[in-house]
Amino acid sequence: MPDAQLLSIVGIGFLLGARHALDADHIAAVATIASERGRSLRDSGLIGLCWGVGHTVMLLGVGLIIVAFKITVSEQMAAGFEFLVGLMLVGLGGSLAVRIVKERWHYHAHEHGGRHHLHLHHHHDQEHHQHAHRLEGSLKPFAVGMVHGLAGSAALVLMVASAARTIGETLLYIAIFGLGSIVGMVLLGTVISVPLTFSASAGPGARAAVQGLASLASIALGLLIIARLSFA
Repeated sequence: MPDAQLLSIVGIGFLLGARHALDADHIAAVATIASERGRSLRDSGLIGLCWGVGHTVMLLGVGLIIVAFKITVSEQMAAGFEFLVGLMLVGLGGSLAVRIVKERWHYHAHEHGGRHHLHLHHHHDQEHHQHAHRLEGSLKPFAVGMVHGLAGSAALVLMVASAARTIGETLLYIAIFGLGSIVGMVLLGTVISVPLTFSASAGPGARAAVQGLASLASIALGLLIIARLSFA
């Protein structure tokens, strides 16, 4: 039977992982992607799942390297990883803002009588011309989750190393922590989809307003992270 310390590592790791999913930068990233791509509870839940898996894969990979080779991650390097998260949030928010504008007003090329014409119009009452395939829609949140995992891996490994007795226990804790973050993010993604689904049924204006708020929140949080690190 597993001893009390190992059971404690498993239980605490899962709970902390689930709580970790609720960090402000994680919420902002997943909310922005869900606003851009999510169309249902299932879509948003899948976005959360892909984010969590990417996050866990990076945590395990970096954690294994740090523990196995006894690498010390400097404060400057850790700050650089966090700075990358800030840039990514600004990029996600900006990408969503551009998408909102393009959906509302854009050009289409048409051919009439052998002549090409450009027509400017909007899609207030229509869905997008194209949709992301399941794999394509999964890669973005997976990559974003990996960046967040990179930013948090050093602090997590340092915290675990003080309690775990072996490399195996350290990796087990990280894996359980990652599992908790996956579950937490799937639930979070599902919750985030509620206002998106409601706004879609209320009309294109309401959905654009919710998307705009998600975009602004992501950009603002990203700029705050960048400013904090730049003037620290």
